[in-house]
Amino acid sequence: MRGTVGAIRAWFRRAATEHVCPPPAAPLGPTPNRGVQRPLGLWWDGSEGQGPSAFARRALLATPALLLARPAAAVTLTERGLTQGGFVIGQAAPGTRVSLDGRALRVTLQGAFAFGFSRDQGPRAALTIIHPDNRREERRLTVAHRQWQEQRINGLPPAQVTPDPETLQRILREREKLAAVRAVDSPLTGFTEGFIAPAQGRISGVYGSRRILNGQPRQPHYGLDFAVPTGTPLKAVAPGRVTLADSFHFFGNLVVIDHGHGVNSLYAHLSAFDVREGQMVTKGEPVARSGATGRVTGPHLHFSFSWFETFLDPQPVVLGA
Repeated sequence: MRGTVGAIRAWFRRAATEHVCPPPAAPLGPTPNRGVQRPLGLWWDGSEGQGPSAFARRALLATPALLLARPAAAVTLTERGLTQGGFVIGQAAPGTRVSLDGRALRVTLQGAFAFGFSRDQGPRAALTIIHPDNRREERRLTVAHRQWQEQRINGLPPAQVTPDPETLQRILREREKLAAVRAVDSPLTGFTEGFIAPAQGRISGVYGSRRILNGQPRQPHYGLDFAVPTGTPLKAVAPGRVTLADSFHFFGNLVVIDHGHGVNSLYAHLSAFDVREGQMVTKGEPVARSGATGRVTGPHLHFSFSWFETFLDPQPVVLGA
């Protein structure tokens, strides 16, 4: 008996490494599936009600851990988002854990996750992946550098360029309020359903451009401007929850929608609201009307897109270019 067990174990070690399949001891009748290779090099007899041969069954019971060894699914990323201002959606096997430069990312039950890069992101980023089998993968990401336009805007009221102390305090309070809603890491998954344009119209301002206001340098433009008339219906670019519908000094009337995992869209300079805070919206649902409130020289939609505190380039996301 000991000799038999030893022989079986020796053969199985050889079969597991060399993929050698033992021939059946004797014909078992019609075998339409004979010759079909199965995992671990085990032979399937193919006879009705037989399943794996008795020899194979004993081998499987002897080493069940080998059945659990499966290659981890590859993690895929939207490659065009690997750029300054870029937005990336990743897909991994369910149960995968992911972090970007040490920051843990929320992953859906289906394995989807999202992140983005700032306008001034450096050339490198590190993605750490812990696969469901606990295998650790360190992926180095190369972030493409971009050249930014310069935009000069004149004719703004002086108070909109250099606010007085009282107005400045209001601006700081509004900045904190906006930061709070953009910091929410909700489990919503609207970002996985794709994005549409919030409006149709001429693009009058692009993301990342250096802005000179009344001859004075100011922070870059962190949005995409659609030159549309006052009252134009504006659509939710993806499903989500309205987290802010309020009036701000610079943005005028604005709406912010949370699409999950820190992904937010912002609609500014509105003439009217069509939604309220806390409301769930579907992709394409009207959320507001365009206008000329806040710091503007004419009616248009200022549309911003962000991942948490980082404003991203909306154009590739909602226009595909």
